[in-house]
Amino acid sequence: MIRIYGIASCDTCRKARQWLTSAGIEHAWIDLRTDGITRERLEQWREVLGDAALINKRSKTWRDFDTKQRQATEAEPLPVLVDHPTLIKRPILETPTTTLAGFSAARYEAALAGAD
Repeated sequence: MIRIYGIASCDTCRKARQWLTSAGIEHAWIDLRTDGITRERLEQWREVLGDAALINKRSKTWRDFDTKQRQATEAEPLPVLVDHPTLIKRPILETPTTTLAGFSAARYEAALAGAD
């Protein structure tokens, strides 16, 4: 099963979902804002993606954090990401063999080749 995690109001998430639909790839949509995210799932993503690819430092939430909150997030991001899923770089695409952060048609095409 292919899953895409994101936030409905995010333009990049909408582009990724449109790309998947246009390519005829069935997928499940999980809205991080309404559905939330588990620490266990974040731990899996962290193993694959690393902290730098998981934390969205361009998000409004990050910009609203003070220096102390940013440092705490960088030191131990998982509890903060559970509480503030808008800090997660998105969309997150999960396939049976790959996890990707962000959207690139070329990366999606390569990751999903034959995975429909």
